[in-house]
Amino acid sequence: MTKIGIIGGSGLDNPDLMQDAHDVEVETAFGAPSAPLKVGTIAGKEVVLLARHGREHTIPPTFVNYRANIQALKDAGCTLILATTACGSLREEIDRGHLIILDQFIDFTRRRPLSFYEEFEPHGAVHTGMAEPFDTKLREQLNQTCEALGLTHHKKGTVITVEGSRFSTRAESNMFRMWGGDVLNMSIAPECILANEAGLPYAAVAMSTDYDCWKTDEAPVTWDEILEVFQGNVEKVTSLLVEVIKNIQ
Repeated sequence: MTKIGIIGGSGLDNPDLMQDAHDVEVETAFGAPSAPLKVGTIAGKEVVLLARHGREHTIPPTFVNYRANIQALKDAGCTLILATTACGSLREEIDRGHLIILDQFIDFTRRRPLSFYEEFEPHGAVHTGMAEPFDTKLREQLNQTCEALGLTHHKKGTVITVEGSRFSTRAESNMFRMWGGDVLNMSIAPECILANEAGLPYAAVAMSTDYDCWKTDEAPVTWDEILEVFQGNVEKVTSLLVEVIKNIQ
């Protein structure tokens, strides 16, 4: 039976959307997840909602327990994961408020556990393929639903995940553009890596909130500006996820 894990998903915990919602405190072999799991139904489908940074956004990106978050969703019986994330745009054509259905990532983090495996069984090495890290079928559903809802979106995009919590220097921002990055964030890696390692199909929709600092005709981004754009557009992401959830089999 399909059970949908959602990471991020601001707005989906609205009682008008999520029915029979209740909190479940859990512990995993890797510690506690960022917040209690909120379990309920959306459009008749079982969902498990997890706030990546805690419900009051108290956990900085580097210190999120990504292993516990993914393990908690797997232990709860989730069969796939939909994630949401804010991001900075590295491309002129990706404007504020645009949605990006990510298809590739570049991991530029340095301090995060990247695997569930701290040692292998004898002759039992596990090396997870990562050529196509975001699930193709889920990405298709997200793109088709964006089109049906008339949401301005980009069908694919490469996200570069940085450590944070600081923003980029202009030199870094220009380097990321030269690498082929389309957007920049602080949370997709190792979350996507671990979901793949756990065998859970994973897809993410990113919302562009700013132009980072490469765009010299604009002032460098501030956190308050990011929040303003994100909060002004969260309804778009919520409507997208609800419609996708309705159609997942």
